[in-house]
Amino acid sequence: MMLWFCPAKMSTILLPLLLLLSILCRLGQCMSREEKVKLRDQVVEMFDHAYSNYMDHAYPADELMPLTCRGRVRGLEPSRGDVDDALGKFSLTLIDTLDTLVLLNKTTEFEAAVRRVLRDVRLDNDIVVSVFETNIRVLGGLLGGHSMAIMLKDAGHHMQWYRDELLHMAKDLGFRLLPAFNTSSGLPFPRVNLKHGIRSPESRTGTETDTCTACAGTIILEFAALSRFTGDPVFEVHARRALDFLWEKRQRNSNLVGTTINIHSGEWVRRDSGVGAGIDSYYEYLLKAYILLGDDLFLQRFNIHYASIMKYISQPPLLLDVHIHKPLLPARTWMDSLLAFFPGLQVLKGDFRPAIETHEMLFQVTKKHNFLPEAFTTDFRVHWAQHPLRPEFAESTYFLYKATRDPYYLEVGRTVLDNLNRFARVPCGFAAMKDVRTGSHEDRMDSFFLAEMFKYLFLLFAEEEELPFNVEDYIFTTEAHLLPLSLSTAPYTPTHPTNDTVQASSGPRIATSLTSLWSHEELDDSNFDWTCPNTRLLFPDPAFPRNLRDPIRNAVDKSCPRPTIQRDPGMGSPPLRAQDFMANNPEHLELLRRMGVSLIHLKDGRVQLVQHAAQAVSAVSAEDGMRFMQEMMELSSQQQKEQLPPRAVQIVSHPFFGRVVLTAGPAQFGTDLSKSITGVRGFVTVAEPYSGCAELANAAFVQGRIALMQRGQCMFAEKARHIMEAGAIGGIVIDDNEGSSSDTAPLFQMAGDGRNTDDITLPLLFLFYKEGNILLEALKEYREVEVLLSDKARDRASIFKGKPLPGLLLESSRDVQDEEDCSTDQTSPAPDATLDQSQASIVELDESAPNNEVTPEEEEVGPAIKQNSEPDEKPAVDKDSSSKSREAMMADWQEDLEAFQQMEKDEL
Repeated sequence: MMLWFCPAKMSTILLPLLLLLSILCRLGQCMSREEKVKLRDQVVEMFDHAYSNYMDHAYPADELMPLTCRGRVRGLEPSRGDVDDALGKFSLTLIDTLDTLVLLNKTTEFEAAVRRVLRDVRLDNDIVVSVFETNIRVLGGLLGGHSMAIMLKDAGHHMQWYRDELLHMAKDLGFRLLPAFNTSSGLPFPRVNLKHGIRSPESRTGTETDTCTACAGTIILEFAALSRFTGDPVFEVHARRALDFLWEKRQRNSNLVGTTINIHSGEWVRRDSGVGAGIDSYYEYLLKAYILLGDDLFLQRFNIHYASIMKYISQPPLLLDVHIHKPLLPARTWMDSLLAFFPGLQVLKGDFRPAIETHEMLFQVTKKHNFLPEAFTTDFRVHWAQHPLRPEFAESTYFLYKATRDPYYLEVGRTVLDNLNRFARVPCGFAAMKDVRTGSHEDRMDSFFLAEMFKYLFLLFAEEEELPFNVEDYIFTTEAHLLPLSLSTAPYTPTHPTNDTVQASSGPRIATSLTSLWSHEELDDSNFDWTCPNTRLLFPDPAFPRNLRDPIRNAVDKSCPRPTIQRDPGMGSPPLRAQDFMANNPEHLELLRRMGVSLIHLKDGRVQLVQHAAQAVSAVSAEDGMRFMQEMMELSSQQQKEQLPPRAVQIVSHPFFGRVVLTAGPAQFGTDLSKSITGVRGFVTVAEPYSGCAELANAAFVQGRIALMQRGQCMFAEKARHIMEAGAIGGIVIDDNEGSSSDTAPLFQMAGDGRNTDDITLPLLFLFYKEGNILLEALKEYREVEVLLSDKARDRASIFKGKPLPGLLLESSRDVQDEEDCSTDQTSPAPDATLDQSQASIVELDESAPNNEVTPEEEEVGPAIKQNSEPDEKPAVDKDSSSKSREAMMADWQEDLEAFQQMEKDEL
């Protein structure tokens, strides 16, 4: 079901919608039917490109590796950690795509795909998989496929041979997942062995203690549908029991839930709370469970959670994580891309104003970086630069268009399509973005790309009469699988009354009446506001959505204000921020004292900050102190890690034509490619000598070209001067450390030689061994190889502007205007500053830094930072600082990697 409007109000919605559309069309903002048809057909063509390449190059593997044109088989490829838990050797992408085929009117392909699943797929593999991913992708895919099969069969034209085979497979899989729920709490283990279950000698699982809230709370739609389809209540009973336990463990004062919970004790392991990674679909399933099953209990719980989200987490247009026990205290300064689903959920809720505002913020970030980075800061800089082609932003775009019929959202969808074709499309499918700043790719095309992205984009541009069925009769799961609303009338006979009993974390059952779960205040009518949209407020004037968007248009280029916190009576001044702190300012020292923070000067010149929350003058001041300490930790971390953003080497000659992008390290001297609109383009040639440390013997051949050199034997600046003398227009230094790669090593920056380098006026970039070898092999095979050196990859349309476009470029591709990139480097999350009153927090900072000169032997530099007694200066890279050791840089990178892996573990 797309939108949950009260039927009695549908006629009152129609008039303002028509009025809005007529005014927008007069303003020239309406999209013609022909344009919509063209975009709809483009979506189908893109789906065909992705699906056919999966079937041709990957099937029966779980996923397609679009860069190497082969299937990803778990165990045969290098492990990606928790990301691989979605793979179970059960042709994941095909199952996940079944109902997409029907929606896109590919009925013949759907029938063939169902036959393949029944013939080829095995569910009894001896493999450990994620309960969460297997539920939403495989079980949901089988149920969605079954829903489509019976719909087509009832229509009388297709699938007449079908006898519920997909449902039988779904039930088999459901029983294979059930052992994970064998815990005293009812929360499932995060992983299960499809063949051996949990805790058997062969299972290789069952020792885990923690799971994410979304992992345990995103079960009810699939399990309840399975129970209603089959008549076996056991699945719905277990899903409800898990939701009951999560509800009981919410923080009672804030009515928020944490990100990670102990499945045995029910203790919160991670107490930060938001609407993104680790929690997202828990909230989604509460509301959608009410819509699908009609149980008021789910709506009541959702409304109470939602009120707290809007009170503490929503700071329009931002959605900021907080601590569940101290919800006025921000938990982090960045947002992850999974929260992009939330505006769509707010549309289902009927709360349009914040949905429009947050979506517009996300759109501006998308326009700045071409895609939503996996995480971005509150001032819209890149925090984690990956983008695995997530569909959540397209999902919210569709729901907002469905609700408002504002053609603006059709243009947003066009932008999504264009960016996918320009930057993610490769010959064998669509490749995830490894770095949105450089345009480099990752050999990955997740199944959700086919399951979700093309559904929402097709629905965005298709007219209702072009759909094979009425989508209003279905609800979308979090994986966009279609479950019929008619399930609400199917029989459900629980084995025990879930409203009357809750499994205690200690083991025995305890009786609790429904009234004990709800206080009189919780059942106040205000909790049920916006259950259906109030149409008088929905469109107070025809330009309502536009008026909400306009103030946010330029938000990406500005810092959004932080949420305000009620101050102590009589304080009168805002809290001290870490970036403003000066250790020699008496007023600042007094503010520290009020926050319970003391300052100690160490013998080695550093300043140590220690907080004892119990010594603060008030609880609010203690929270200010904890926030100050957290900010100081982040500031210290940024000072250690701040560096120039990566650059891109893009191979633009035949047969690559811009599809191959290599992540390169910048130099702290020479041409700044971030200030060049076009970059530097030229053919490459190997310098002689290859080290570039002497006058070039092949200067005549290097002239007008980009010189390739090997790292080592002399300073980078010396190499640059030698190729400049030969007339080169640029240089690329290739690492001599065999096996090094940008996949596993931190970004490398080339330092100067301690002298003035203003005489160097060409760009110099650094490639690790793996990326450099790709370039050398291309040169060896094709002799003439042309590259583009730039701050980030260019789309092919702009590279070949004015020339015939090589390869397949869609007619709708348009030139992208070059924009100044405000992205920064990836940084790891700040340490958690949550403290009890008895705890102390300590931060050490350099109050003064020695003047380190670069010696002639030093060739490389790490992210060394100037630090002095006035930390209000913004961190800056010190070109004269000594290089950080490789061990230290690897430690920094490992910290970032572990943080990202934690995010992946939380199902990001």
